[in-house]
Amino acid sequence: MNKITLNATDLDGYLTQTDKNTISKLDELYKNSLSACTEINSFNDVNKVVDGNEKLVKSAAEIGKYLENVASKEPRIHVYSFDTPQEQHGEASRLIAKLRSPKTSHEEFVYYIQRAYELLFSHVFANAALPKKRSIITPTPVDIPVQNYAAHKIPDVDSVTKNTVMCVMLRGALLPSMIISKEIQDYSSNNFITPFALFKIKRDESKHEKNMVYNLDLDRSFFNLEELDGKDLIFADPMNATGGSLITIIKYLTDSGIKPKSVKFINVISALKGSLRIIRSIENCHVYTLWMDPVLNEKAYILPGLGDAGDRLNGIDSADNPRNMIQLMADYGTNITSLYRSQVKKIEETVLG
Repeated sequence: MNKITLNATDLDGYLTQTDKNTISKLDELYKNSLSACTEINSFNDVNKVVDGNEKLVKSAAEIGKYLENVASKEPRIHVYSFDTPQEQHGEASRLIAKLRSPKTSHEEFVYYIQRAYELLFSHVFANAALPKKRSIITPTPVDIPVQNYAAHKIPDVDSVTKNTVMCVMLRGALLPSMIISKEIQDYSSNNFITPFALFKIKRDESKHEKNMVYNLDLDRSFFNLEELDGKDLIFADPMNATGGSLITIIKYLTDSGIKPKSVKFINVISALKGSLRIIRSIENCHVYTLWMDPVLNEKAYILPGLGDAGDRLNGIDSADNPRNMIQLMADYGTNITSLYRSQVKKIEETVLG
């Protein structure tokens, strides 16, 4: 098997001593949240539950302020809930709360992921294009007394999207990548559909955070190396925990002589540790996240996190029959694949040649 492997020990050297101190401080702060969670779970003691709720709110506020202070010193880490006006924070917070909840069904989870990436697209691309705008003229269904048209001004994103390639870190990243690609298409002046590069990468879930292994399976990946050289590479993955998957891919590309013009990593939730590893190890890479969580547990899951986003988006593969990209897209159903039909077609062309 043609496979590229990266070990957790390969990632350790990217963090500075200041980074390590910051992560250690967050681990200490988050112990208060874990203590609060224990009290909230005291179902038979109402007073403990009330105290736990208050302690959790206080701990979350303290952690949030600390994370905001850390992120403010890192120009390549962009957190929606830190960068945008306070009036917009409520919507992001509501989305994250819905995505975190175990009660959120699969269909709802897909819907909220779409909403999250629409916000992220504006944060990453539409806002970057401003104040440059362009006008679009749209016919309406009203034809009395004459056919009516409406004029609208939208951010002119062409200059910041025309050189992009959508890089998909299967499998949880498939739908988010399609969403971002469609947003680019809808905003572009020429119906631009991003090219796709598909990377079959998986971390070994039997390992712990300190000995994690990341495997890039080149035999089950679909991309043309030359078409990635000098491009603005976009990676859209719901979760950024350790940063290991992205670093494995970019290290493989650069070791192969490919020099991306830029790399954008767009997440719904990102752990600080993974974000710091990425910007320390990848030149001209920016991390954009709707929400930042503080720590990882021993299994390299983000805390408080939202579980396995890939499974919640796509369901769980059977061990003896993992689905390929075409099967994954088919399982999204006719509503989703029809909505992203241009992206589905482009991915099929990439996979099937």
